[in-house]
Amino acid sequence: MILPPLQEPVFPIVVSGPSGAGKTVLCRRLVRALPWTVRAVTATTRPPRRNERQGVSYFFYDEKSFQEERERGGLAEWAEVHGHFYGTPRAWLEQKLREGLCVVLNIDVQGGLVLRRAFPEAVLVFVLPPSLEALEERLSRRATDPPEEIARRMRAALQELDSLPRYDYVVVNRTLPAAATELVSIVRAERVRVDRRLPARG
Repeated sequence: MILPPLQEPVFPIVVSGPSGAGKTVLCRRLVRALPWTVRAVTATTRPPRRNERQGVSYFFYDEKSFQEERERGGLAEWAEVHGHFYGTPRAWLEQKLREGLCVVLNIDVQGGLVLRRAFPEAVLVFVLPPSLEALEERLSRRATDPPEEIARRMRAALQELDSLPRYDYVVVNRTLPAAATELVSIVRAERVRVDRRLPARG
């Protein structure tokens, strides 16, 4: 018997959820745990902060260039956040996939669903806090936002929950080590699915 040739599949991994749920740290742990993953580099119109590097931290655009890139279809997804534009450069994403890397995108639910339409093979993971009370406590503990901003983020969290049924997986971040282990397990399992590993017939 001849074994069928198996592929090493690659796909975008979208991680979404409310502000304060722990998405950024979980994405970092995922990329550290799996050498065949890479964190997406986002395009933005906001100015660089100290120690941020072009093409490493972000791709920094002026607003005109960003709009031109968006209009010509050069962004796989985009959104406006706090008066600045953010998006995922399609050419960069496709290049990383061609290099055999799964790309990890920490983006909001709107961007995640747009990206799924462009890349149907994407895996969408929603990160939740253990409760809304825990989320509000985490946001307050940061001590970086005034009460009205925390209230806005809590309202946004409730709106984002409406998109939960359209995601593939949900990870409840009760403790960071357990949530990171769960996220890594999801991505490992997705990569060895039969429908991903067998070459398409055709």
